[in-house]
Amino acid sequence: MNSLPQLILLHAASLPEGGVLSPKEFLHLGSRAAVDQAFSRLTKQGKLLRVARATYVKPLESRFGPRAPESDKVLTSLAEQRGELVAPHGASAANALGLTQQVPIREVYLTSGRSRKLKLGRYEIAVKHAPRWMLALGSGPAGAAVRALAWMGPAHVQRSLVTLHKTLPAAEWQTLAAKRSALPAWMAKAIGEEATRG
Repeated sequence: MNSLPQLILLHAASLPEGGVLSPKEFLHLGSRAAVDQAFSRLTKQGKLLRVARATYVKPLESRFGPRAPESDKVLTSLAEQRGELVAPHGASAANALGLTQQVPIREVYLTSGRSRKLKLGRYEIAVKHAPRWMLALGSGPAGAAVRALAWMGPAHVQRSLVTLHKTLPAAEWQTLAAKRSALPAWMAKAIGEEATRG
C-alpha cells in the first residue's frame, strides 16, 4: 500500500504543468497534522514547490535541474480550482497590444478573488484584486483592451483607441464597443466616440 507522500506525488504527477495541490484534498487519507507534515517533507525534498499558503505545485525536470512551472499555467489552474477570473495586468496588456513599448518589470495579474503573492522558484508574482468591470470581457483581446485602457488612463485613451480600432480583430472591436456600458464613463464615452468614427 502507498504511503501518504507517495499518494500525494502520484496525484501531482497526474496533473498538467502548473496544476495546483492543496492539503485539503488529502484529508480523507490522514489527520491534518499528518497531511501537513507530508507536504512539508515533500517541499523540503524538492518534490513539491510551495507557491502560497496551502498551495503547492510539482516542479518540472529540465536539463538544468528542477524548475518552477510557467506562471500563467499555475494561475490558470489556481483560477479553475477557486472559481476565479485571472488575467494579465493592464501594463502587460498594453505592451502586448502595441500601445506602449514599456515592458513590465514584475509579473502582475488581476483576479476576481483576493490579492496575494505567489512564489515560483526565485520569482514572485503579485495577484491583485480587480474591480469586476476590468475582468468582465474575459481574457481575450477585448478584455485585454479594457485592462490596457485602464492602465493607460483617460489622458491617453483617444490615441490608444485609434490603435486598437486598427489592430483588434473586427469581432473583438465589436465586443468592446457593444459592452462599453459596463465600463467606467470616461472609457465608455471614448469607445463610443471612436466607434462612431467608423
